[in-house]
Amino acid sequence: MHMSLLLMEQILELFLMILMGFIIVKAGLVTDEDSKVLSKIVLYLIIPCVIINAFQVNYTPKTVHGLLIAFIASVMLQILLLIIVSFMGKLFCLNEVEIASIYYSNSGNLIVPIVTFILGQEWVLYGCVFMSVQLIFIWTHCKKIISRETSYDWRKIVLNINMISIAFGAILFFAQIHLPEILNNTLSSVGDMIGPASMIVAGMLFAGMDLKKIFGNKRVYIISSLRMIVIPLIALALIKLSRLAALSSDAPKIMLIVFLAVITPSASTVTQMCQVYGNDAKYASAINVVTTLCAIVTMPLMVLLFTYIK
Repeated sequence: MHMSLLLMEQILELFLMILMGFIIVKAGLVTDEDSKVLSKIVLYLIIPCVIINAFQVNYTPKTVHGLLIAFIASVMLQILLLIIVSFMGKLFCLNEVEIASIYYSNSGNLIVPIVTFILGQEWVLYGCVFMSVQLIFIWTHCKKIISRETSYDWRKIVLNINMISIAFGAILFFAQIHLPEILNNTLSSVGDMIGPASMIVAGMLFAGMDLKKIFGNKRVYIISSLRMIVIPLIALALIKLSRLAALSSDAPKIMLIVFLAVITPSASTVTQMCQVYGNDAKYASAINVVTTLCAIVTMPLMVLLFTYIK
C-alpha cells in the first residue's frame, strides 16, 4: 500500500507539469506549435543522455544477471503485447495513432523518476533495459506506422541517436569504462529533464485543443481503457506465468520495474513523432493526457495486484 501511495504522489507531480505546459500557452507566453521544438530536444538530446547515464554503474555478476532477467522480460512482453495489440487493432478498427498509443508506454519519460522515487537510483538501470528495448520498437515499428512509410530505412534506424546511445552505453558498461565525473554529472542533469519536458509538451499541445471535443470523444476513453486496464492486466498475467521473479533475490523488484514500465500512460514519444512526421499529434496528446489522468488511479491499483498475486 505504501508503494502505491508513493506512486500516486509521483504521478500527481507529473500531472501538475502537464498543467504548467497548459498554462503557459493559455497565458499567451508561447503557442502550442512551439512544443515541436521541445519534442525534438526530448527525442534527440534528453533521452540519449538518460540512456548513457543509466549504464554508468559498476559491472558485477549480480548486475549482469539482473540485466539479463530484465532483458528477457522486456523482449518477451514487447513481442507478445505487439501481437495482442495488432489483434486489437483489427478487432476495434484502430488507426495508427491509436495502435501506437495503446502499445507504447511512457516508460522513457516516467520510469526513471518513478523508480528513483520508489526504489532508489541504483534500480534505474533495470528500467532503462525495458526503455532501450522499447526504443528499438519505437524507431522501427512505431516510426513506420506513424510516418506511414511503406518500408524500413535500416540505415536511419541504426544511425538514430537513440540507438547509438544504447550501443554506446552498453559498450561502456561491459568494458567497465566510467566517463569523467563532470561529463557524467552533465548527462545526469540533462537526463533529469525528461519527465518535466515531456509533460510540458503534452500540456502545451493540450492547450491548443478543443477540450469539449476531446472529453466528448468516446473513442479516447476506449483507447485509454485498453492502455491503462487491459494491457496492464495482460502484462501482469504474462509476468506471473513466466516465473522470472523466482530467478534471484533481486528478480521480484526487477520484474516490478518492468511491470511499472508497461503500465505507464501512453507514450508521449508517440505525440512527438506525430508532430515530427505530420500525423495527428493533437489526438495522440489527448490520449496521453487522459491516460495520465487515469494513471493516478490505475497504476497504484495495478501495483497492488502485482504485490498480492503470487
